[in-house]
Amino acid sequence: MQRILVVEDDYGLNKAICYALEKDGYEAVSVHSIKEAEEAYKKERIHFIILDVNLPDGEGFSFCKWVQDKKSVPFLFLTARDLEEDALKGYELGAEDYVTKPFSMRILLKKIGIILRHSVVEDGPDFEDEYLTVDFECAKVTVNGEKVNLTPTEFRLLRQFVFHKGQLLTYEILLERLWDSDGQFVDKHTLAVNINRLRSKIESEEHKYISNVYGMGYQWIGS
Repeated sequence: MQRILVVEDDYGLNKAICYALEKDGYEAVSVHSIKEAEEAYKKERIHFIILDVNLPDGEGFSFCKWVQDKKSVPFLFLTARDLEEDALKGYELGAEDYVTKPFSMRILLKKIGIILRHSVVEDGPDFEDEYLTVDFECAKVTVNGEKVNLTPTEFRLLRQFVFHKGQLLTYEILLERLWDSDGQFVDKHTLAVNINRLRSKIESEEHKYISNVYGMGYQWIGS
């Protein structure tokens, strides 16, 4: 059973989300602060995180960074903060989605289901050259001998590129494979942000792997 950590300081809303999750077949772990979230994360194997931004002991952004430094776990922000810069910051930190309150519980559950379904590591070819090594089974990426931490979205993008190296992956194909055709929760701009962030982590001046085919999509050009 997949375990979801719910970090929300509104006790009533937290309880409602956990009830909906458990009714939908998940195990919910309820916490109300960053401190409680860190303690729960250390004790439990967490598969997904629902995270508020405004918390009693700080911003959810800081907890997100703390988690991502340890292991890539898919997460989304669920918050009343609806400023564009907050949403962009959430996506830049690797969030799968940024949902503002009020929200539809049914749509939230749908989004979580899609994200978790596409977060499963698939069997497929690894990649290795003198600079970049990708082990999909262990979800491990090293650049020039140093381990690189990728967000779940970045890792899924990398998998798509390596599995389909040499092929043109159009914007539509990537959006459909990553976020599902019946739930376009991101746009081309967000896709570009994630790909640019992935490139900044795995590429150098001498080693280029992802090519932007102008107006069409992207292509893996690594051998």
